[in-house]
Amino acid sequence: MSDFSLDFAYQAGKPPSATAIFKAQPEDFQVYEELGFELPAEQKAEHHWLYIKKRGANTEFVARQLARFAEVPIKQVSYSGMKDRQAVTEQWFSVQLPATTEIDWNHLQNDEFSILQISRQGRKLRRGTHASNRFIIRLRDISDSAALEQALQRVAEKGVPNYFGVQRFGHGGANLSKAQAMFAGRRIKDRHMRSLLLSSARSYLFNHYLNQRMQLHGLDRLLAGDALLLSGTRSYFIADADNAEDTEQRLNSGDVELSGPLWGRGATPAQSDAADLESQLLDGFADFREGLEKAGLKQERRALLLRPQAFSWQWLEQDCIVYMRLPAGVYATSVLREVAELQEKASENITE
Repeated sequence: MSDFSLDFAYQAGKPPSATAIFKAQPEDFQVYEELGFELPAEQKAEHHWLYIKKRGANTEFVARQLARFAEVPIKQVSYSGMKDRQAVTEQWFSVQLPATTEIDWNHLQNDEFSILQISRQGRKLRRGTHASNRFIIRLRDISDSAALEQALQRVAEKGVPNYFGVQRFGHGGANLSKAQAMFAGRRIKDRHMRSLLLSSARSYLFNHYLNQRMQLHGLDRLLAGDALLLSGTRSYFIADADNAEDTEQRLNSGDVELSGPLWGRGATPAQSDAADLESQLLDGFADFREGLEKAGLKQERRALLLRPQAFSWQWLEQDCIVYMRLPAGVYATSVLREVAELQEKASENITE
């Protein structure tokens, strides 16, 4: 398979009619990482957790600066999630140093970021540790405020398809072609790039499944054998035909969620009609499926429908500020694509 379409369907059945300027300046896209738990105070632990505010800088850039200042290899710097460059974001990093080493992080000066909080911990910060991200997003110069208002109301009521953002696939889907070449035998020495390509391939399989299923059955129709996620968790159970009415009610209330495959080793938990549909829709991607399995990834599930939490908005003349909280690994652009055609206007005053 070499034709990677990134033209994913919309919940409303067609693209939004309103247009909006997106990311005219970093302050228009604000992201606040939320761990979801309290950090215990540890005085002599070897992992320095740093809560950092950055503007116009990507996560890897900050990690490199931390490693340089602490005089450690980059592999001793970790973070929970990647954050946008063209944004103002706050997120956690951790730097591993000998427990007896004292370092004054206040001496680290950089125009692109600042340290807001420091905590010593007995463990490193691992990828995917944080629970959620809070967003404040300003959409400027709305072309059709009535259409945008209607689209926002629809998102609040029905949610949106939980697509991975197309930025994960690289410009024009370049990461997918690179992943295909890697699965065909091309060696990728850089571990970060290899991980990125695996993630791109896995995400594309999910998006393809979600895209096709939504067009065939919508996102509110239960199939026999569906693997249903308990809302807000990674736990799932298989839809039972004997309890179909009760399960439908739980699905409509948001207590449980339809799920799709994050491909990896092992059999899909979906059964019956749902398993048949997965097999049918992903049949043309044998190279991706086999490559992900050989790489050691395991089968997981991801919700097909995204319901943004704390979702609200306010109008400032022709601009609209959107507020929401999303689980870690979920893209704000997957919400915004349903309400407006985004015309990104990157600031020229960003350096790294």
